[in-house]
Amino acid sequence: MYNKEVLGNGVRIVTEEIPYVHSVAIGIWVKTGSRNEPDNLHGVSHFIEHLLFKGTAKRSAKEIAEALDAVGGQLNAFTAKEYTCYYAKVLWEHLDLAIDVLTDMFFNARMDSRQIEKEKKVVLEEIKMYEDSPDELVHDLFAKTVWDGHPLGRAILGTEGSVKGLSREEIINYYHQQYRAENVVVAVAGRIKHEEVVEKLAPIFSNTRSLSLVDQLEEPLPSARMIFEKKDTEQVHICLGVPGLPQDHREIYTMYVLNSLLGGGLSSRLFQEVREERGLAYSIYTYHSTYLDSGLFTVYAATSPSNTSELLQVILQEIARLKEYGITEEELRRTKDQIKGNLLLGMENVTSRMSRLGKSEVCYGRVITAEEIVERIAKVEKIQVEELAKNLFDPDKFSLTCIGPESPTINLPHLLKKIGV
Repeated sequence: MYNKEVLGNGVRIVTEEIPYVHSVAIGIWVKTGSRNEPDNLHGVSHFIEHLLFKGTAKRSAKEIAEALDAVGGQLNAFTAKEYTCYYAKVLWEHLDLAIDVLTDMFFNARMDSRQIEKEKKVVLEEIKMYEDSPDELVHDLFAKTVWDGHPLGRAILGTEGSVKGLSREEIINYYHQQYRAENVVVAVAGRIKHEEVVEKLAPIFSNTRSLSLVDQLEEPLPSARMIFEKKDTEQVHICLGVPGLPQDHREIYTMYVLNSLLGGGLSSRLFQEVREERGLAYSIYTYHSTYLDSGLFTVYAATSPSNTSELLQVILQEIARLKEYGITEEELRRTKDQIKGNLLLGMENVTSRMSRLGKSEVCYGRVITAEEIVERIAKVEKIQVEELAKNLFDPDKFSLTCIGPESPTINLPHLLKKIGV
């Protein structure tokens, strides 16, 4: 059962009562991420996420870490391109403690100069760790390939130079500007009562400042390019893809089906053909990143340098086959069942349920239930998937990013034309 309360200042509280579980998850969601950052503050959203764990007037960083750990709870956070989330999971009887710790961090972080300089070193090490993980780095490089010069094309962590350049004044000003009431959603799921949760949270969040600002977000203009980055790796890591759909597009559920069918699981076309039939890669999958006004459909794979050309040909051949011959009714049924199963199984976790509440409220302004998604997926028709594939996989819109020991000798436009995508 879902409930929503909007406080006078615009803070939204959304809850789901699950009386048969022993736990509760609570998340404070903020509608701001790396996309909202001006060029001179690249990485500040993620940096603020770090700082909120580093101590308040009431608790030291160690005491924050120990507070929920002592009762078997979990405390964490993450920064995305269009939102940030701070969350905790505890047994239901410790909800008051979780609220106290999260809100103390959220409202009372010290952000002193000494801690800021120390945390810069931590984030710089995180950036270096990321640079040493080509299977993660290639996705950021691909976004930059398609959206170069736009905030959606930048890494969430920032760069060494941008992080070093952050001043305390800039960090605090950005925090106050973005962590405003109309950007805040508190999501709670588990063994709770909506009225009791609102009673606990309303006095805390009712004083959050409302600035009535309108964020001016520029729509990204995609480009079709090929970029190679040399690294001393055993495999070549590849991202191949095209611009996708924005989050409120009428065919977004059709996209879910297309993505799952092409590369969303062990039975997908690409996994079966690339790994099971040809043994060209251990890891291959597709995903669709969707944002307020844009999206990106990506195929990821990793293979030996000697297999790079063949791997790309097989991927493009599968895409061409999908465009030319479409899909079967049996494939469609199986894919729908797979999406339904994955979704509903995931909803057995209270953190997943909390995340669905918070993310959908932040992104869409309403709660999109699992049941609604299942219903919308069930209505997707075979012809819709086939038409989307034809429109999506435009040969003039493909981009390719590779990270590996040697640049692949590939002419992507020629390859697309040769295969007939």
